[in-house]
Amino acid sequence: MSALVDLQAVAIIETDTSGDVLWVWSYPVVNTALREILLRRCKLQSEENSQLIPFQYSQFQHVWYYMSTRDTSDLQTLPKVQQVSLVLIAKDFNPEKYNVLCRILSKVYTKTGSPIMMLQLYLSVVTKGSCSQDENGRFSIIDYDQSQAYTATSIKKVIGIFGLETILIYTALLLKKRVVVYHHKLSELLSFIRGLPALVWHRQNWNILYPSVHLDPKELSTLSNNSSYVAGFTDALVEGRTDFYDVFVNLAASEIIIAPHAREALAMSKVHKEIAMFMVHCAENDALSDMQCITEISTKTTNLINTLKSWASEDGQITLETLRKRNLNANVENLLFNIAVVEQLGRP
Repeated sequence: MSALVDLQAVAIIETDTSGDVLWVWSYPVVNTALREILLRRCKLQSEENSQLIPFQYSQFQHVWYYMSTRDTSDLQTLPKVQQVSLVLIAKDFNPEKYNVLCRILSKVYTKTGSPIMMLQLYLSVVTKGSCSQDENGRFSIIDYDQSQAYTATSIKKVIGIFGLETILIYTALLLKKRVVVYHHKLSELLSFIRGLPALVWHRQNWNILYPSVHLDPKELSTLSNNSSYVAGFTDALVEGRTDFYDVFVNLAASEIIIAPHAREALAMSKVHKEIAMFMVHCAENDALSDMQCITEISTKTTNLINTLKSWASEDGQITLETLRKRNLNANVENLLFNIAVVEQLGRP
């Protein structure tokens, strides 16, 4: 069995009965920037006196963090501690896998009040790929397939929310644009946003995903270092930050807005309409599973890219002149050339 080399660190954050959020322990050391982000997540939850969020996750500085929080106000092992957040930092996207491991490690820590036994289990996972605790459960990496993490959200439900307008999200992802998704409930946001990269399954790239971002200068600065992404926010004020998105998805209101500066690149055409109707048809087809729906859409996308490849010159490149010779509609020409560019087939 291979080691779980994707694990980078484990940390404990406590919120005491006075509301103070304390960085208690980590192994190994967590860098200052990420540490501040994690503390802010816990502090905001405490200050807003909101309902406890049992599990949350996001990406920052090219690593994923997974945070499991539980109420400990009635535990004798942790006097004067109101909440404990167990954080795992890893290279890969797999919420289900790390949720289970977070829960096991958190139970051990809150039962003993010491990180020693918890660290032993963590190191067992890192070196052996598994750990077992009779009272708190068993964990093994062989129980978690990466593709299951990619398809945990129903793509048919995603398409069902926006219907034909899903084409706007699809096109933005296909052209590697910046997509921002808003919902005031973090649980709703996380459930929806994690499924969006499946619309461009031929890439299988979940590193474009930033499921939970705050309107904080440091977080926004890190996000802006990326030319394309799918970022989630629970602050409605993000709608006014058009400098951070090309497409704004208001999940709470089931609305999609294209930023003024992106309207030309995302102008609709008959090709868009055909793909939109195809996606809706797949989503409404009860005979198709979610994975089959993803595969059908991916095949449609791949066929489009292959058509472009067949039009390329001997050097494998497509120019605007190549497309103009085919007397295409201006919006179709614009779409196809932009696809060629992001797929490294096009040149000006």
